Amino acid sequence: MIRNQETKYLTLLAAQFSTINSAAAEIINLSSMLNLPKGTEHFISDIHGEYSSFTHVLKNGSGSIARKVADEFAAALTQKEKRALATLIYYPEEKLEIVEKQGSEEDFDEWCKKSITQLIRVTRRMASKYTNLKLRAATPSEFEYIIEELLADHADVPDKEIYYNDIIEAIIETGRAKAFIVVVCRLIQHLAIDRLHVIGDIYDRGSGAVAVMDRLIRYHSVDIEWGNHDIDWMGAACGSEVCVASVIRICARYDNLSTLEDGYGINLMPLFRLALEKYGDDPCERFRPEGNESEKSGMTFEEIAKIHKAIAVIQMKLEGQLSARRPEFCMQERIFLDKIDYARGVVRVDGKEYELTDKNFPTVDESDPYALSKEEERTMEKLVTAFLKSEKLQRHIDFLFSRGSMYRVYNGNLLYHGCIPMRANGEFVKVRLGDGVFSGKALYDELEIWARRARFSADANKKRYGQDVMWFIWSNEKSPLFGKDKMTTFERYFLREASLKAEHKNAYYSLIDDESVVKRIFAEFGIDFETGHIVNGHVPVKLKDGESPIHCKGKVLIIDGGLSKAYQSVTGIAGYTLVSNSRGMKLVALEPFVSVEDAVKNEYDIHSSTTLVDYESRRKTVADTDKGKEMKDKIEDLKKLMFAYKSGAIREMHEKN
Repeated sequence: MIRNQETKYLTLLAAQFSTINSAAAEIINLSSMLNLPKGTEHFISDIHGEYSSFTHVLKNGSGSIARKVADEFAAALTQKEKRALATLIYYPEEKLEIVEKQGSEEDFDEWCKKSITQLIRVTRRMASKYTNLKLRAATPSEFEYIIEELLADHADVPDKEIYYNDIIEAIIETGRAKAFIVVVCRLIQHLAIDRLHVIGDIYDRGSGAVAVMDRLIRYHSVDIEWGNHDIDWMGAACGSEVCVASVIRICARYDNLSTLEDGYGINLMPLFRLALEKYGDDPCERFRPEGNESEKSGMTFEEIAKIHKAIAVIQMKLEGQLSARRPEFCMQERIFLDKIDYARGVVRVDGKEYELTDKNFPTVDESDPYALSKEEERTMEKLVTAFLKSEKLQRHIDFLFSRGSMYRVYNGNLLYHGCIPMRANGEFVKVRLGDGVFSGKALYDELEIWARRARFSADANKKRYGQDVMWFIWSNEKSPLFGKDKMTTFERYFLREASLKAEHKNAYYSLIDDESVVKRIFAEFGIDFETGHIVNGHVPVKLKDGESPIHCKGKVLIIDGGLSKAYQSVTGIAGYTLVSNSRGMKLVALEPFVSVEDAVKNEYDIHSSTTLVDYESRRKTVADTDKGKEMKDKIEDLKKLMFAYKSGAIREMHEKN
């Protein structure tokens, strides 16, 4: 019997499935999909602008493609031949160019024939868990029918080998071999990763964040759990002055101003002029960029250092203004310009005086240290406008809002970048925001609400508060995406004492081996402790010092292993990826990626080691996933629709002949 409240929904469903037969066909289609093996999920965190390493991981499926090649050809190919085939799959255009130049046209055609045959075998092996409908959706229309024919078993064809060879010969004779090989290689890459989870921090440090974002926008299936560095950029793109200053400061620190100027078309000349005017005679030694001098930005390190110092001082002034504006954020202890004795060159920190390493503050008014000078004010107005008017930046940030969130529950796993802020006793930290007090999941939810208001609210006051909350998320000790007791920006620039520069991790990181604490987190987010996991990044795992990414017997996985080159000397590796497929979960530790040129020329791959986290004795199917639950619900709805058609509650809409 159809209830009245269901009729409206079923009528909407009938617009898509207008007859009993079409509804029945969809039920059969969905039911068959439920029994397929679960798709492979890849988890990666803390990309930090390392485009080449990131894309290589996507291309090789964290080593899964090389393993499929090895399984398919076993003893039929040598190790060198397997490496060559894997390299072709990762970089088809580059490999084709090299091979074509090495021999005659006949040699190249023969190589193409052999390669297409091998690629089809790999594709067939990888396509076994996908429906024909999904394969078609992943294939350009030009080659859709050809690939479908080559992948089909064709048991009814008397001599299948001749049939397949005739198709391949036709591809070569029509001059489409190169294009076909590229399409098949990209299809294999697509099939290797059914869903990509980016666990935060796409931006900062490396110079390739713009390219990473472009790649993610084109990616077939991706979600993003925001990192604190992402939030800083998002706040800047929403018009937060202090986030704009912070983003520029970090780009200057890592000699990465080209991301702003070349990547996003943001004009830094107003800041450059201010820096030369106010700090022209200042060596700004403490502000020289990290790393070796380059010409990425077209500036010398001396010039960048002046820009770096100019924007750092502006940021500290804006932090002071925000602290006064939002006392509930409790950030008064993290501002220092009012604690400096400028005549003596000392600053008071935690009740004790320390000598400053840099005593030149030409733009600071001692009577009102957090006020921007008129020149700084004009400069910031121009910079904020430049961020707001950067079409590419705004498009990238829109994507982060549409595909991203503070946390995500997906297929029974809880994903977030940082932590659950906790006290040493395991109690969730309580945070006052607006008119309420929040902790645990509610804190995550409230912070996301305010971040979205910063982007979308038409209420100027809510928008402004949301912008300030984004600064809270970026740098506050109670922020789940920051997860440390303080951000020691001032101390790193102006003090010698190493102890003052230490940033201590939240108690969460020392409690995640306590099963009772982890069970509380699972319960807070409605996760099944027996089958679920927590996956987060943010804090580099110092593998070389004996730290482990695996906690609480595999229930908590920290997957920041140092994809960013800036961290690899600390971690001892070059990143982690986590792979979840129908057979379980594997943690993959990566070695440094050299270059695309080296990978193609020398058929080099990222060497990796794999740790089994979870093994499923019963292979998981689509029915066991979130998507499977949606499909089961749809099947039940379609059954109700069929009943409504049969009972006459809703009429079928047959097309006219």
